[in-house]
Amino acid sequence: MSVQQELDALSAALAALRTSQLDAHGFSRQARQQTALLQALPARYAEVLQGLLTRLESSALFSEESCSFSQSALVDNLQVWVDKARTQLG
Repeated sequence: MSVQQELDALSAALAALRTSQLDAHGFSRQARQQTALLQALPARYAEVLQGLLTRLESSALFSEESCSFSQSALVDNLQVWVDKARTQLG
């Protein structure tokens, strides 16, 4: 899969996460499989994505009220990551 295809797949998975067609763990698994994308971006992108995925997975273990991470805010931050990755890749 090309870098652009991996970015598109990640964007589609994020849309599925937003509509509850994919759970947090499924999204995280898919995101971590986009190795060509992560290698094409500066190392900082992988670090930031890993942090977001860890918090997303943690938030899925608790109800929204009992977790210090807002899942909807994390999804919004993941969208920002995807948008910045798309810009970085030109």
